[in-house]
Amino acid sequence: MDRVKKYSIATLGCKVNQCESAALGRQLEKTGYRTAHSNESPDTIIINTCTVTGKAAMQSRQLIRQLIRNHPEAKIVVTGCYAQTAPEQIKTIQGTHLIVGHTDKLAIPELLNDPCRFDSEKNVIVEQNIFKSRCFDPLPYAAPEQRTRAFLKIQDGCNAMCTYCIVPFARGRSRSMPAADVLEHLKKLADDGFLEVVLTGIHLGAYGIDFNPPQSLTSLLELIFQKKIIKRIRLSSIEPTEINSRILDVMAEPDGCVCHHFHIPLQSGDNSILKKMGRPYLRQDYARTVHIIREKFPRAAIGADVLAGFPGEDEKAFANTYNLIDHLPVSYLHVFPYSPRKGTPAAGFKNKVPERIVKQRCKELRLLGEQKKAQFYRSMIGQTVEVLVETEHSSINGLAKATSNNYVPVLLSSAGIKANTLIRARIKSVGQDNRVYAVID
Repeated sequence: MDRVKKYSIATLGCKVNQCESAALGRQLEKTGYRTAHSNESPDTIIINTCTVTGKAAMQSRQLIRQLIRNHPEAKIVVTGCYAQTAPEQIKTIQGTHLIVGHTDKLAIPELLNDPCRFDSEKNVIVEQNIFKSRCFDPLPYAAPEQRTRAFLKIQDGCNAMCTYCIVPFARGRSRSMPAADVLEHLKKLADDGFLEVVLTGIHLGAYGIDFNPPQSLTSLLELIFQKKIIKRIRLSSIEPTEINSRILDVMAEPDGCVCHHFHIPLQSGDNSILKKMGRPYLRQDYARTVHIIREKFPRAAIGADVLAGFPGEDEKAFANTYNLIDHLPVSYLHVFPYSPRKGTPAAGFKNKVPERIVKQRCKELRLLGEQKKAQFYRSMIGQTVEVLVETEHSSINGLAKATSNNYVPVLLSSAGIKANTLIRARIKSVGQDNRVYAVID
């Protein structure tokens, strides 16, 4: 009897990568593989890489080398965005067996059964012109294991071509999952017991623009609301220019399913830098959008991405960014240092910001983000919110962990609580470490 082959998947980067890794694992299991346990050596290791920043690309290389050292007998397969954009760099790493771009990612199980693919001269399978891809590659249904929140990729690629961003070169043009397929996946996830699904994409707000006739993320949300398929829908990220009164009205439905949580990339609060970045809005447009959301949803979580140290960002430009965020009612920040990505226009821009200054600016913005988070959490004290219980007993004094509709992580007594349930809880206090404590209401 043949021995069952074991695999493991290491995933770096965004929620889209996580969705694709889950689907890839499901495909491998259908072909006879099983997940390697922590005390076992896998026969095959798949590394799903990221390259959104220079640091992410470096971490991808480090992880590849680490796994090769730790598992010298395993077949090493590298896929993901770094594999798509830099296959020849990966090929120089001794010990890699197969490099697969996005177009063929879900064919990896089939490729593993093709011995000729592991010939040293034939180990790179990457579509050199990813922009040729016009259709959304459907992911096989794959319910996450041991989680209460599922992620569903409904869009891929990006047409925006911001000057600093490598992602379009890794993912290609915007492509969307047909609405009927979205509903089918949501129904399966609901049938498997999931109460919340996070809709993800590379440029989620561009959902449906590739259809004929074009559709929109708003029309999809309206359809999901009408069908009453799932208890809670959360949006992973949406651009400021894609937030309009119609989508806000859908989210404001009294018995609606869309969580009051907005993650809105800002990148810079200086208009000259926004123009150099190729971002299609001004600082005042962003501020107006945030204030409209806060007025309509007083308790909503509003997060922002910020990129520090873009070429030409002088002290005045950085101050404009810092001060804009400081005066806006945002709830948290994701801060990234700018790093030049080969092939992007910004890589050739002059007036580079010294690395030590970039690090200092990131530090200041992250501190501001923690202050914003503390203010938001404290504004919720005394409020009753619906929370999704994720774990019954955490490592923090045995308290249960849960997440509110508006993205507040709470800790509460685990007595009588079951994981993967929606309950009402009243926020009682916030610790100095920004831990939020609640009681069952």
